Amino acid sequence: MDTTTSVAAAPPLAPAAKWALASLSLTTLLASLGTSIANVGLPTLTQAFGATFQDVQWVVLAYLLAMTTVIVSVGRLGDLMGRRRLLLGGIMLFTAASALCAAAPGLPMLIAARAAQGVGAAVMMALTMAFIAGTVPKSRTGTAMGLLGTTSAVGTALGPTLGGALTAAFGWPAIFLACAPLGLLALFLAQRFLPLDCRAANARTPAFDHPGTVLLALALVAYALAVTQGRGHFGPVNAALLGASAVAGGLFVFVQKKAASPLIRLAMFRNPALTAGFVMSALVTTVMMATLVVGPFYLSGALALNAAQVGLAMSCGPAVAALAGVPAGRLVDRFGPYGTTVSGLAAMALGASLLPFTADRWAVPGYVAPLAVITAGYALFQAANNTAVMADIAADQRGVVSGLLNLSRNLGLVTGASVMGAVYALGSGAANAASGDPGAAAAGMRFTFAVAAALILAALAIAAASRSQREN
Repeated sequence: MDTTTSVAAAPPLAPAAKWALASLSLTTLLASLGTSIANVGLPTLTQAFGATFQDVQWVVLAYLLAMTTVIVSVGRLGDLMGRRRLLLGGIMLFTAASALCAAAPGLPMLIAARAAQGVGAAVMMALTMAFIAGTVPKSRTGTAMGLLGTTSAVGTALGPTLGGALTAAFGWPAIFLACAPLGLLALFLAQRFLPLDCRAANARTPAFDHPGTVLLALALVAYALAVTQGRGHFGPVNAALLGASAVAGGLFVFVQKKAASPLIRLAMFRNPALTAGFVMSALVTTVMMATLVVGPFYLSGALALNAAQVGLAMSCGPAVAALAGVPAGRLVDRFGPYGTTVSGLAAMALGASLLPFTADRWAVPGYVAPLAVITAGYALFQAANNTAVMADIAADQRGVVSGLLNLSRNLGLVTGASVMGAVYALGSGAANAASGDPGAAAAGMRFTFAVAAALILAALAIAAASRSQREN
């Protein structure tokens, strides 16, 4: 898995493979775009529907909850019924739900359509990486993973800008309607160029694990609600939700041990590369969420930037991720996943450690430069870790493993939004967290990135321990 491969020696991609990769990239971009494009329209939606901000937040939350809850299950379903067929269905659902969002007559219908759109996005996210092994040569896997990382970053970065422009020009329905023609294009490319599902004529399809699916969905939705509700305040409702998540998770493990055809084969977690990959992905995306949560408070509170200047400084991260994705993938192909994983994590740790000191001394440039290092390291880590996790996975398990990898990322994002926000509040003083006091904002930022650096060092330790286990 770590054998160095020369990019120059890798066979060129056939035209059909290039178009297949283009369809997977567009599919990934759409799912990421759906995550970020609606946020900027929330103030407009409060006016359009006469609703509170807490109510319209469900337009974003419904999408994230639906995607997080079903992403593993749809990955497994793709392994059983055929990934191409399910991916086409997921793109169709996403496209139709986008049109329904635009036509929604009221907020409840819009939230329901966004949940359906999130289910379609879960299919798209879970199965795109699963297709890579059958689409490109093994020597090009890192480059392909880097390309998917680039398109994901572009979708995330493009969402707020595109959503703001569409809302200003055509109103809030245009935010969702814009995804429909792109969905039709993705559907055409996938239908035309993705390889057909191959199954022996006499092959018996294993039963789908319905009890396990329900229990996992309950555990995930309870956890996601526990860490997203309460606006950073942990109360009895959050505790009850976490308890429900733990109970459902325990029952899920019990059911998986007894099931003839489990949703997740628990034995796969004895593979140190897989387990380490999932845990590192959650830790790293938690840190990346810190840059999104803490950045606006620090830039506006400590450096006195206005909203436009904050947005410009924050755009550095997604821009670097978009530019670094494909080169990072090529480095993975050349030097192997382990070395590039460690290099990416080391860059993130360096950037997180330097940022508090350079930002205090050189203001905006001192903040943006370490942020670029963190984001470039993240792009390198993502390409390497995705390649390592998906390497040598049996064909009938690629969907569920890809779903688990995406799940670890989503859990890192939702956890990071809550936990790192609480860390910032603790560092700045709960009473001063949103007061705009420059000293409080700087103190919160320093504490947050100290915790972030510690999390990355933990990921480095996990990478080293996993390597040691594989060699022994």
